[in-house]
Parts: sequence; C-alpha cells; structure tokens
Amino acid sequence: MNKAIGLLLNISLLTLFALPAQAGTLPSGDDIASYINKRDEGQSVSRNLLMEMTDRNGKTRVRNTRSFRKYYGEEKRTVLFYLNPNNVKGTAFLTYDYPEADKDDDQWLYLPAMRKVRRISASNRGDYFLGTDFTYEDIKKESKVSIEDYTRKTLREEVLDGIKTYVVESTPINHDIAKELGYGRVLQWVDPAIWMIRKAEFWDVRGNALKTIYFHDIRQVQGIWTAHRLEAINHKTGHKTTFTFSNIDYLAGVKDKIFTKRTLKRGL
Repeated sequence: MNKAIGLLLNISLLTLFALPAQAGTLPSGDDIASYINKRDEGQSVSRNLLMEMTDRNGKTRVRNTRSFRKYYGEEKRTVLFYLNPNNVKGTAFLTYDYPEADKDDDQWLYLPAMRKVRRISASNRGDYFLGTDFTYEDIKKESKVSIEDYTRKTLREEVLDGIKTYVVESTPINHDIAKELGYGRVLQWVDPAIWMIRKAEFWDVRGNALKTIYFHDIRQVQGIWTAHRLEAINHKTGHKTTFTFSNIDYLAGVKDKIFTKRTLKRGL
C-alpha cells in the first residue's frame, strides 16, 4: 500500500513539473533586455560586411565594407568603411555609443563627394542608413537593445524554427521617441540559451507593419555567439537588405586611432 502511494506521489510530482510555465514565471521584458546587453561581444572585433540591397523588381546593389568595433568600459565605438564599388568607395560612418541615458550619442558620416565629415543628429537615428533597410539606430546598436527608449513586457514563450524563444513586446516611452526611432511597436523573439534576438518585427508610429529582421547563421566565433547574416524585409516598399559578415576576428585587437574623424576622412 505504501509503495502504491509513493508511486502515485512520484507521478503527481512529475506531472506538476512537466506543466508549461505560467505567464507569471516568465522573465520580465526589462530582465531579458538586460541579459541581451550583458552578453559577451568581446572587447573588440574586426570583420568584413557584404551589403546586398534588392528592390521589389529584383534588382540588387552590392556594397563591400570593412567594420570595426571596440568597447571603452561601457562606451562602444564603431566605424564602417565602404571599399567598393567606386561610386561609394571612401564613404565612412563612425559612432560613439555612450552608456549615459542623458547623453546623446555621437555619430559622423563622411561622404567623399562632399569631402567633409558630417555629424548625424540624434533626431536622425530613425533614418535609413545609406539605402539599406536598417536605420542609423539599428546599425549603432547591432545585437544590443536600447534600454531607455522603450517599455517592455514578455508576452509568451514560442518555438521559432525549432528553438524555444521568449517573445518580447517593446513600445517607445513617448510619441517623440517613437518619431525619432521610426517605430511605434517592436516584437522580438529572443533565444534564452544564448540571449540573442533571432527575429524582430517592427510597426511604424501609425501602427502599420513596417519590416521584419531575421538573424541567421548564428554560431560561435572564437567562443562568442555571432550572427553571420541579417535579413531585413521592408513590407511597405518590397525592398530587402541582406548583411553577410565574414573574416570575423575578436582576438586581433583594434587600434584606437581608427575611431577618429581623421581616419574617417583618410580611410583604411
């Protein structure tokens, strides 16, 4: 009789722990954002970036670039140089991403035809970056997320391409921020095994579907989880941008002088 009771008790416990997690047990949206931003990205990285922009008629433009990123404490500096074709060669973009919420980030763009470095205002961060479907803010943040611009909530767990993810809804804190970012609502599918976003959907400030970004070919490089291909599909224009990363190196180190306006003009 005791054995039977024990068996029933064990079965009950197994059934209890096999039940799906209740909504209240999911990590908060803010906690998930914090985990994403704490993920190891290495002290610095250098890499090649192939940009492919395809319009609704299937015509594709290709840009070859070289990019570098380095952390200075919590401050992040990123620079991108266009290598070819000739009509964009020499174009360069530099950004200083500061950790202080009350301090505007610095961004500069060098256009060879103008022969001068132009500062990009923080209010322009929702503009699309040089013909792509990624905004200046998307480029600056890379695989991180903005903490101060959004309020967040975790909606549910969802299996995406066989991977368990948390679906997080992010809403700009006010209308002015929404206009700056160009987004009225964002959904992100976050992989809790590596704390990386695998898919993100965006709506404009009027609530219309805007674009979807997919993070493909995520694998480790020198021990760091890295997305090797990003695909952004613009639902309004039918335009698509694909970023493919190669020659990724987290260990070689990056010199400080590369993150200067002087190097922006001079190029690699």
